[in-house]
Amino acid sequence: MINALRRFGSAGFAVLVLAILGAAPAAACSVCYGDSTNASPLITSAKLGVFLLLGFTVAILGGFAKFFFYLRNRARQAESESIAAEWAQLQRSAST
Repeated sequence: MINALRRFGSAGFAVLVLAILGAAPAAACSVCYGDSTNASPLITSAKLGVFLLLGFTVAILGGFAKFFFYLRNRARQAESESIAAEWAQLQRSAST
């Protein structure tokens, strides 16, 4: 983009500035814009749908997190068991 501005010089920069300043804001309908003063059933249903989808997302990600914590705890337990078994074998071999 900077190379394009250098190629067109100050005229290209002026066109870019005018395009940015002259851009009209996007118009949205009352549901998308958030006109909740009338509390229509459509707006209420859309909000409930969003919260429902957020709930599913949190539940699924929470399940993944719990599974990975379970795997971490099992790996720690297996490591401590193998260290204990190795230490017991060293103790038996040292006593003989």
